[in-house]
Amino acid sequence: MTTPESELATCLPAGTINGKARATALAVAGDTEREPAGIVAYQSAGRLLVVGTEEAIGQVTAALDTFANIYCTGHPGTTAAAPVVLSGYLGHFELQEGTAELQIYDLVLDLGSPPLLQSETLPPGYFAPGSDPVALQAALDEIPGLTGQFEKPQYFQYDASICAHGRSGITACTRCLDSCPTDAIRSLGERIEVNPNLCQGAGSCATACPTGAITYGYPRLADTLQRVRVLLQTYHDAKGTDAVVLFHDAAAGHVAVMDMAAQLPERVIPVEVEELGSVGMDTWLATLAYGAAAIALLATARLPASVTREVTHQLTVAREILSGMGNPATTLLLCQAGDTDLADTLATLPATDGRVPATFAALDEKRTVIRLAVEHLYTQAKVSRPLVALPAGAPFGEVQVDSNRCTLCMACVSQCPAHALEAGTESPQLVFIEANCVQCGLCCRTCPEDAIAASPRYLYDSQKRTTRRIVCEEEPFLCIRCGKAFATRQVIKKISSKMKDHPMFQGAALERLKMCEDCRVKAMYAEEGMGDEPASPGGLS
Repeated sequence: MTTPESELATCLPAGTINGKARATALAVAGDTEREPAGIVAYQSAGRLLVVGTEEAIGQVTAALDTFANIYCTGHPGTTAAAPVVLSGYLGHFELQEGTAELQIYDLVLDLGSPPLLQSETLPPGYFAPGSDPVALQAALDEIPGLTGQFEKPQYFQYDASICAHGRSGITACTRCLDSCPTDAIRSLGERIEVNPNLCQGAGSCATACPTGAITYGYPRLADTLQRVRVLLQTYHDAKGTDAVVLFHDAAAGHVAVMDMAAQLPERVIPVEVEELGSVGMDTWLATLAYGAAAIALLATARLPASVTREVTHQLTVAREILSGMGNPATTLLLCQAGDTDLADTLATLPATDGRVPATFAALDEKRTVIRLAVEHLYTQAKVSRPLVALPAGAPFGEVQVDSNRCTLCMACVSQCPAHALEAGTESPQLVFIEANCVQCGLCCRTCPEDAIAASPRYLYDSQKRTTRRIVCEEEPFLCIRCGKAFATRQVIKKISSKMKDHPMFQGAALERLKMCEDCRVKAMYAEEGMGDEPASPGGLS
């Protein structure tokens, strides 16, 4: 079976041991199978909507004279027509003009300026060439072929149970929404929804997600890691040393690598992925653990700005984690296709310094992969620190609790999506497990006393990171009548302080706040001369 790697292997120089080892590795790298999470289907009958001025519409309809189903409308920026709202994708574009009846089209050629749709990556079936005649001609050439049924892989999987987007009306993590270039993700309050027809596999949502609620579905993380693991193992078995893995996308990135193949240093191993944004911190760190000396990410001009921002942020976090183990920033490199100095830059990336490759399995769980990779790299590090501070937005860290403010109401525990915060079992305690914390901020936003602050960092000691740590505790408040523990001292103090001036809580009423529920009811009945016990529900008329 011909794969991109095996095809590329025939174009790369192999004059050294590293070059020969690379050729051997690339020849077998594509043998790992991958199955999509699902299939997304589009059905187009060829109903084309052309948007623009009469003059512009006339020019293109003449060029599409063999295309029977053409419908035209004015552009809101060039006509006094009713407001035009457009949404959708190939086979199902919805057009709403003012109060007119909703219209459905299969394809849209938008000649207006600005175009009706503004997403960084436009939906399939929508063409907005602007004033570029080359782009217009490409659209005119492609449109006639977009009739019939089309399929693509479903690029994502979503597990709402571990999503940190929101709880109880409070919004926390929006990283997937912020990084999606196709506007395929929307908020549903406590979770998100991804439109599979709009999603085009940019992968930045999976890279950004702190919990792994969104994962890349084609290929899966485990499939990518297994391919990298086999590639590096084969390279090392063939006596190759100090491998630099160059991740690139399957479109413009593949072309760029082919163009520079003759100049590519022989220790640099290109690895093709669907989209550059689909490989993140989990893949990079695991690749280093599996024996790569350094990693380069090849960006092209077609990489959306939102994806570039997310990849850059992830690189910043990963570099800080690596720096705590003595690795230079150049261990992870974001480079640009077409850079005239690229080959020289790749040649000067760091060596492995005798690091032994990891043997852990290729898994499909983001945070577990990162944990295993960092633990392996940490044991191999020549110089290391116990912990490292991370930039804001990093998915690892601790929470700091102000014990003077915290009342141990446990609102934070009920909202934490990752079970990083728990209630004590035998006494009033708030317990924290750092390994579980994703720094989503839900606990901070939920706390009624504003007593919690998130602090991003990476604690390398696995035992300390997974140990249950008491972050706040207090002696229980004992009922002044029966002595039973029923609240914390801080809670009673705050409630009493707030209620002491209220007309309904004077004298005995204020004292009842210091009683447990049972004693409070008994005291009320005694004060009203009804005895010490309330009447049973069955005796009430």
